[in-house]
Amino acid sequence: MMTQILNFVYFREVDIHSDNARQLLLTADYLYIPGFTDLCCDFLMDAMGADNCIGIMNFARSHFIADLETRAHRFVLRHFVQVSQQSEELLELPAEELQAIIGTEELNVKDEKVVWECILRWINHDPDNRKGHIADLLKGVRLGLLDAKFFEDEVKKHPYVTENEECKPVISETLTFLRDVQMLTKEGKEFVTPRIAYPRIPQDILFVIGGLSKRSATDEIEAYDVRADRWSVVEGVDLISTRKYHRTAVVGFDIYVIGGKDGGEILSSCRCFNAVTKTCREVAPMNARRHSLIVAVLRGSVYAMGGLYDGLRLSTAERYDCETNQWSWIAPMNIGRRDVSAAVLNDKIYVPDGSFSKDYVTSVEVYDPDTDQWTFVAPMLFGRRDFSCVAFHGCLYALGGRNSSSFKLSTEKYDPAEDTWTEVPAMNFYSIFLRAEVMDDTIFVIGGFSIGKAGFSVKRYNDKENRWYQVTNMNFWRSEMSTCVIENLPNARDYAYKHRDKLMEEKRKENVKLGKSIFCSRFQPRRRH
Repeated sequence: MMTQILNFVYFREVDIHSDNARQLLLTADYLYIPGFTDLCCDFLMDAMGADNCIGIMNFARSHFIADLETRAHRFVLRHFVQVSQQSEELLELPAEELQAIIGTEELNVKDEKVVWECILRWINHDPDNRKGHIADLLKGVRLGLLDAKFFEDEVKKHPYVTENEECKPVISETLTFLRDVQMLTKEGKEFVTPRIAYPRIPQDILFVIGGLSKRSATDEIEAYDVRADRWSVVEGVDLISTRKYHRTAVVGFDIYVIGGKDGGEILSSCRCFNAVTKTCREVAPMNARRHSLIVAVLRGSVYAMGGLYDGLRLSTAERYDCETNQWSWIAPMNIGRRDVSAAVLNDKIYVPDGSFSKDYVTSVEVYDPDTDQWTFVAPMLFGRRDFSCVAFHGCLYALGGRNSSSFKLSTEKYDPAEDTWTEVPAMNFYSIFLRAEVMDDTIFVIGGFSIGKAGFSVKRYNDKENRWYQVTNMNFWRSEMSTCVIENLPNARDYAYKHRDKLMEEKRKENVKLGKSIFCSRFQPRRRH
């Protein structure tokens, strides 16, 4: 250990590997060599997986290495589905530690069934000594969010539950709640959501920034809570200034707001909003003024491509280095493109169509940062403009848009391994100038224009079911906005929906309103002609 330490002190050389990382960390921490300590922590984080994250977390806790413990704990919460199903270390946790993990509001689970199955896996590892903990562990499950039939058949009737008298209160509370949920279409007293039905706090947040609202540019920021399915207006932050036709890019916890228009002026300026500190700062402007531009993030750098200036479609492209705060030119695209979104696949930037010509070309080109070259790949099946694209499960999806013959274009996806495009189930709605983002293992489509009207509706696509679902609308109508997702945001709670206790009451009011609307439409008297 000392040889490694001295080599680092004198020569900045170190050989950290899985067999010595923990002991090196303890030695460096004891001798107070922060640079070496950081290297060891980074190595352990890079090597962290579902199979060893709990061990690293416990190691850090027992040796008072607070930063590593925090990072490992967040890893456990974020990857809980894999940890609960694969980790052998989890099976050795004391009941109190498991209870603390599953009871955490930031636990990253879409389905509480995962938490219930984790409890069973832990108990079944030593049932005689552990089944007595079922009542306390059950309190960590959001039982009110489980499917009612699953709760009745799998939880309520499970022998561990039926044989433990201490489980009765929480089972009774859940049954009461599930019964009351069936009455949500009726008017009556206010429905207070119990804690057993509170959604978890998400770790990823979808932001909508700026755009046009009521025919003028806005600086409003909205944040979407995927667990509560609610939008919140972000308040108490240093705002970005009013913009439209701009784009955003995320690097770490920074949102870069790039180009666009402020009123009638085309901008080259960029502002950076940090979602943790909630402050905004001006950064270096682009070399060119652009609106309706194309933006991507690759290897920690921001790329701005194409767009419009003075009515001209631009083919120029540039890259922003976040560390040096400088923009530099890269090779131009082969075709001037505007108002589409780029996607990163296999360490390359893909830009489809967006030429905005009357011929609605189908071309797609790809940028390789190693060669600084743009090359063409297989063209799309349909020429289109005013659409959006995202990278999802290793493929490139093109969504929405229009061409000279249709406003109802099928969604299509590109497989880079086969260099082919194929149709996928069409959206059950049609929109142009929409924005698309990937979050929570689904594609979200936000806003846009539909039948000539700016929208605030939001949909999500589940590729496993090949279905689109409606989610809660944004708080107000807007268009020409930008969207982005920050993953694993440490203060995501600040942007999460604050009124979780009112969710069921809001749902009841929506159902009552919907019921009245249906009643009125059915029984409205017809006009005589």
